[in-house]
Amino acid sequence: MPRPKGSKNKVKNLKGRTAADYAAALAEKNAEKDQLNGEISAINAQIAELKDQLKAKKAAVKSTDKVIAKLQEKQAAEEAKETQQAHKAEIDSAVQKLITSGISVQEILEKLQ
Repeated sequence: MPRPKGSKNKVKNLKGRTAADYAAALAEKNAEKDQLNGEISAINAQIAELKDQLKAKKAAVKSTDKVIAKLQEKQAAEEAKETQQAHKAEIDSAVQKLITSGISVQEILEKLQ
């Protein structure tokens, strides 16, 4: 097979293209590039806005968690208080039954110990 003549790096001229064609293609590509850059900046603005919203929502969740924890502590304290009052009422009723049955206070104290 014969070797082709000329440099492999030779610039090839495309027939039918003029400087005006290149200028038009260049202008078209520059316009496309500007449009894409505009879309990128709009997307970046949306991302920044969404990040701000996310930050605000996370702060709201954190404050809500604190309120929930406080309410749970109050609920547990109230339940403990109610349980203590129920035990106290039960002991009082048992003591009243023992007193009405004729047992002395000293005997009741001995039974409680």
